[in-house]
Amino acid sequence: MTDRTTLQTIARLVPQGSRVLDLGCGDGALLDLLQRERGCTGYGIEIADDNVLACVKRGVSVIQLNLDQGLSIFEDDSFDVVLQIDTLQHLRNAETMLRETARIGKLGVVTFPNFAHWPNRLSVARGRMPVTKRLPYQWYDTPNIRVGTFKDFEVLATKNRLTILESFGLQDGRARRFLPNLTASTAVFKFERG
Repeated sequence: MTDRTTLQTIARLVPQGSRVLDLGCGDGALLDLLQRERGCTGYGIEIADDNVLACVKRGVSVIQLNLDQGLSIFEDDSFDVVLQIDTLQHLRNAETMLRETARIGKLGVVTFPNFAHWPNRLSVARGRMPVTKRLPYQWYDTPNIRVGTFKDFEVLATKNRLTILESFGLQDGRARRFLPNLTASTAVFKFERG
């Protein structure tokens, strides 16, 4: 998810001048935007060599780390905001990582592909797993370990005593607040410890 409109929509969730940790930061595009346009500082966490190199080329501070090994290197409340932009669905320990996000950050922002988006529902009703722009892989070769919906995340947040401050969907870079579980391919949540 790197189109500029989408990145700017997510960046607006991050308070000006925040200290940010971007988990699974990819090529560092969002953290770069936050540094240049919102006066933020911080780090990206990334495992892929090519992405780590891209971050360095952008001037984004990056730590190469496998998120499935946890975030014990960071103390409680180390960051103002912890981002998980299209990361949670790739992790084996998604619930643990969500709790860690809340532990080390005052605010968390999570996005993930919304499996309840209407084209996905239609595909499943036809007996097939969806293949869309947002979920472009066949069921047998997807890097996503799990799929989720708005409602699934709300239940998980409640279970882990997180307070959702804001939620909406993203479709083609635009925020969807009306029926986002049905009308948006991406779920977006901003939360804090309850």
